Amino acid sequence: MLKFDTGSTLEAEPSSAMLTRTSKLLQTTGARRGLHSIVNSLVPMVLEQSPRGERVFDIYSRLLKERIVFVHGPVHDDMASLVTAQLLFLESENPEKDIYMYINSPGGIVSSGLAIYDTMQYIQPKVNTLCMGQAASMGSLLLAGGAPGCRSALPNARIMIHQPSGGAQGMASDIAIQAEEIIKLRARLNGLYASHTGKPIKVIEQAMDRDLFMDPQEAQEFGIIDSIISNRKPTKSTIEH
Repeated sequence: MLKFDTGSTLEAEPSSAMLTRTSKLLQTTGARRGLHSIVNSLVPMVLEQSPRGERVFDIYSRLLKERIVFVHGPVHDDMASLVTAQLLFLESENPEKDIYMYINSPGGIVSSGLAIYDTMQYIQPKVNTLCMGQAASMGSLLLAGGAPGCRSALPNARIMIHQPSGGAQGMASDIAIQAEEIIKLRARLNGLYASHTGKPIKVIEQAMDRDLFMDPQEAQEFGIIDSIISNRKPTKSTIEH
């Protein structure tokens, strides 16, 4: 994340140094925008025929119509906002129809992940979770937080759990406050994993003391997922075609 310096240090910089830093910032920002536009241009568009004519959707919007939500990439506030909005929208569309969440995430910000997790528990529809690629850190909690019996992984997926990590700086009292908060957060996360896996708190604490990587079979035995899916059963649409 790019951050602007504030205060006397910025004001005291020579003008040439400021121009150099500004130039680098603009180059970095431009590169990020360029990458964003490239990624957007690579998103496939699909054509849908209807009695009213043809409609064009990007692939993710089309899959959202099928109640499919993607949690891909690092978990942060922007992603959490998009995912929670989709979950709430799908609930408003049909509160009794299942939602399917596909997860491929290395984890990320705990508060952002908990926003998604709490929304999954809050809404009425069952949320089916499926790990493709990896579900690490907060990604593994979202995977475990799916509806009981509806949590699965593909054969070559990887699941990883560990305790939260962070850093603090400033006065000693501030560091002590942050340390106390992260200990409380660790206890809270341990309780959530225990409730979804059926494991005792002591087992969860020991397992999450360091990075614990699991293949789907190990994750199933641990209680994070309920099943391993190799081939999907034919759906109604595929049978009709």
